[in-house]
Amino acid sequence: MNSSVQGHVGSGTLGFTDNRFETMISGDIRQQLRAKRRALTAEQQRLCSERLASILCNESFFLRAKRVGIYLANDGEIDPSVVLAAALKADKTCFLPILHPLKKNKLYFGQYDSGTKLVNNRFGIPEPTINSTQIAPPWSLDIIFMPLVAFDRQGNRMGMGGGFYDRTLAFMKDSKRLKPKLVGLAHGCQEVETLSQQSWDIPLHLIATDQEIICAKQR
Repeated sequence: MNSSVQGHVGSGTLGFTDNRFETMISGDIRQQLRAKRRALTAEQQRLCSERLASILCNESFFLRAKRVGIYLANDGEIDPSVVLAAALKADKTCFLPILHPLKKNKLYFGQYDSGTKLVNNRFGIPEPTINSTQIAPPWSLDIIFMPLVAFDRQGNRMGMGGGFYDRTLAFMKDSKRLKPKLVGLAHGCQEVETLSQQSWDIPLHLIATDQEIICAKQR
């Protein structure tokens, strides 16, 4: 791990109590790790995508799953397109996140297959159009594969800062639900030693990289 981002990082913080300073540190860490993943070449990204799929697609939780939430890679995120293709080939029903048009920073999940019409959302990320796809509540999915900017081995996740997944999955916060299984996907270089968990954060069950699957060990 790059020493410039190593250490105790709280949802992007470094353990300081001043909220403005925490936000600044969070932004610094986020920008560093986003730049790191964007620096990967197209060939490196392709190899990482293939390695990720070779690991994930043989896992029992993936083989058993019938309804899979997944994403289309953006901003240097590890690309799950090979996993998506394998899921569709295995007749799994797949869903992509859609920005909720009414509720701020929340997501829908819209059914996706090779014939689904996609349009770019306000961040330039393709998503199904709400009026042309089946919408699924997140609790109805078996797995949700989630992008991230940083992770630790306790299952803490730093996203892009909008809180979309945390708000969407808030129903899991005060329960022992094991479904959907939340799996963060990342390049190995996105690992940090510690991310402090905030009250609104929804931890991951697993993290999958192109090298390994990490079972989160919650503190």
